[in-house]
Order: sequence, then structure tokens, then C-alpha cells
Amino acid sequence: MTCASPALGQLERVTQRDAASALKAALEQGAQTAVAALGRLDGFLGNPQVKIPLPESLERTEKLARRVGLGKHADELIVTMNRAAEAAVPEAKKLLVDAARKMAVQDAKAVLTGGETAGTEYFRRSSNGALHDRFLPIVKNATAKVGVAQKYHDYAGHAAQFGLIKSEHADLDEYVTQKALDGLYFMLGEEEKKIRKDPAGAAKSIVRKVFGLL
Repeated sequence: MTCASPALGQLERVTQRDAASALKAALEQGAQTAVAALGRLDGFLGNPQVKIPLPESLERTEKLARRVGLGKHADELIVTMNRAAEAAVPEAKKLLVDAARKMAVQDAKAVLTGGETAGTEYFRRSSNGALHDRFLPIVKNATAKVGVAQKYHDYAGHAAQFGLIKSEHADLDEYVTQKALDGLYFMLGEEEKKIRKDPAGAAKSIVRKVFGLL
């Protein structure tokens, strides 16, 4: 993460409380928007930027997959994975808001003057483990309801033993959970970029004031 000295100079005119309040408001706004966009019907499935595909290594063994009956259910499996992610993402809202509120003042100023997704990276560092733990059981519950998910586990487990599929792709629930997190961070980053680029469009005046100086 890099810091721009002109931006630091501008921020000297801003109180520490203003800087921290602006960042908290901006991150909360971005988090709420990202969660709302993803945590709904077709939030993942209908968005090509975050839609969860079959694991790349599974696609390379499609012929073998069809022999065990997985190929014909590929579309159903893709829908199941994306619906699971859509069900899990709303759990992120409170965790992200809490992470923003617990941010130290110095961290806040560093994020304000950092790269265009410095706040998103802060979320990733501070909340990834807790988000994973919240997402995983919801994903498991969603995939367990669909018989094809068990077929995936059966196939992928054997395929991984023979090196036909990456071991990290053998567990469908872990794969979907990680992809859901990736999609969340992507959308958080997009929202953060928007606020930095156009602070005048921010919901709260303190955000417009502080980000407008950068």
C-alpha cells in the first residue's frame, strides 16, 4: 500500500475523529451496498463478474465427469453453488460493520491515503476468518439439499486421489465458500473505488468532506 504525501498534507486539516468517522461511514456504505447486491436472488448467478463456475480442474476432466453422471447435471450444480453463495453473503453485513467500527485512527488514515481498494484489503485482513466461518455452514446446508452435490463430493474425492482435480477443489463447500468470499471482496472493492472516485455521491456529508480532499 502506498501513501501520497499531497493527500497526507490535505488530511492534516482534518481531525482524527473526522478521518475515522468518514472511513467508517464509507466502508459501511460500501459493505451494505455490496452485500445487498450479492445476497439476493441472482446476486451471483446473474452477475458474470462474480458468478461461480465449475472448478477449472473439473472442467478439464469433463468427459470423466459425464461417465459418473455429473456432466448432465453441470448446470444444476452451477445454480446450486451460486444460490449457496447468495444465501451466505448477508451474514457478512454485521461482521464488516463491526470491523469498520473497531478500526484504529491510524489505520483509518492509512486506508484513506492508500490504494483504491485499501479499505477492502483491510476487511480481508481483519474479517476473512470470521466470514469464512459464517459462510461455510450456510453453504453446506444449501448444497446438502441437492443430490448432485453429493455426486460432486463422490466424484471429486476419487479424482483428487488420482491427481485429476486439484485437492482444493475436491471439497465443494470449501470451494463455494472461497468463491463467495472472492465475490464479496470484488464487490467491496468496486464500491470503494466508486466512493473514492466520486465522493460527492456518498450518502453522508463527512464522507464527501474527507474523501473530497484526496
